[in-house]
Amino acid sequence: MTDAKTLQEQGVKLYDQQDYEAAARIFQQAQQAYEADNQPDMAAEMLVNIGLVHRALGEHQQALDMMKKALQIFQETNDTLRTAQVLGNMGGVYMEMGDKEQAYNCYRQAADTFQEAGDKEKYGQTLLAIAKIQFKDGKIWPAAATYEVALENLDKLNFSQRVLQRLIKIRNGLTGGA
Repeated sequence: MTDAKTLQEQGVKLYDQQDYEAAARIFQQAQQAYEADNQPDMAAEMLVNIGLVHRALGEHQQALDMMKKALQIFQETNDTLRTAQVLGNMGGVYMEMGDKEQAYNCYRQAADTFQEAGDKEKYGQTLLAIAKIQFKDGKIWPAAATYEVALENLDKLNFSQRVLQRLIKIRNGLTGGA
């Protein structure tokens, strides 16, 4: 019998190859193997992976169902980083469903948790997602402020982000930091 870790790796490979149905089957087998090995955290991770497969297939409710199960396990085991990661993934699913309010709530909880845990990179990435929602809602100034904080927390900025960060610094210099 194949061990859980090997199954997980096979599932990731299939997912990367966009063979989503096969990936879901393998992740399900990995989840069962992790449960048999009494590793509930890893079993929950497989639920998230299955949820990501459903998301890739556009099966949003199934994705949320899997992720909510994993979220409950991570919350029960006080696994704050995985809780935040699942919330971030759920925010993405809600955005794809057009439910900006639920997406914002998930992202906000995830961002707060990442900040508390000291994970600046994930905090910054989550703030970028929040800024995108604010921008889509026509909240230009709050979006700009959120984006500015996000950039301050990211280590590796793309070209556009570096240019924008430089413009923000120039603006702040001209306005006295306001």
